[in-house]
Amino acid sequence: MMDLVWWEIAILIVAGFGAGVVNVMAGGGSILTVPIMMFLGVPGPIANGTNRITIVAHNASAIVTYLRHGIPHAKLCATLTAVAIPPALLGAWLSTQLNNEQFEGLLAFVMVAVLVLMQAPQGKKNATAEDQPKNLALGHLLMAVAGFWGGFIQIGMGFVVLPIMHRVMGLSLVSTNILKVFIIFTYTLLAIFVFAATSEVLWAIGAIAAIGNVAGGYVGARLTLTHGEVLIRRVLTVAIIGMIIKLILF
Repeated sequence: MMDLVWWEIAILIVAGFGAGVVNVMAGGGSILTVPIMMFLGVPGPIANGTNRITIVAHNASAIVTYLRHGIPHAKLCATLTAVAIPPALLGAWLSTQLNNEQFEGLLAFVMVAVLVLMQAPQGKKNATAEDQPKNLALGHLLMAVAGFWGGFIQIGMGFVVLPIMHRVMGLSLVSTNILKVFIIFTYTLLAIFVFAATSEVLWAIGAIAAIGNVAGGYVGARLTLTHGEVLIRRVLTVAIIGMIIKLILF
């Protein structure tokens, strides 16, 4: 357990808050929390595992809301979750085999990739689709691949899951966002125990960041209603560029 001073605690909460806002509005919030943990002295692979606490907390808060209104395509949600879990656990285990230098190099590459994805045209999203699942075999195969990535590093997972369920499988954006929460929550909760058993998870640090993450998720949902996504993407872009420079040059 690291001994944190007050300003380090404040930074973790702010980073968690920012990640919560970004996760709701744009996706990729882990691209803030993982580097911040590393900059506070947490080794990369341990930060990767510890960050899963914030992901579980964020998605758990959303699940509480969704359960009140029912789960669309409950059977499909269960099968997609089932195929995502084994590769997610494998990915989590493989990520613990990386040393700190290897993880920092991988993180810099992933951040560049996410930055490119954020700037790429998103295309028109059909929020009023018929919401009838199609391409089930392909969708489950792609979800297994996504599960591996989610267990391995998680960063940018929103950019992966949404196209699978919305564009490939034909689900509406509403259904996609709800199912995404259940799938990511389940495999991430299990992956935490892989990290704890094979590496280390700093529970207190994760819990501190999670406080900000849950609050940020609420604020992000409110800002979405006032069309603040463009501003969030611009701020996140500047933050990512700064973190990439830090990882590569320093």
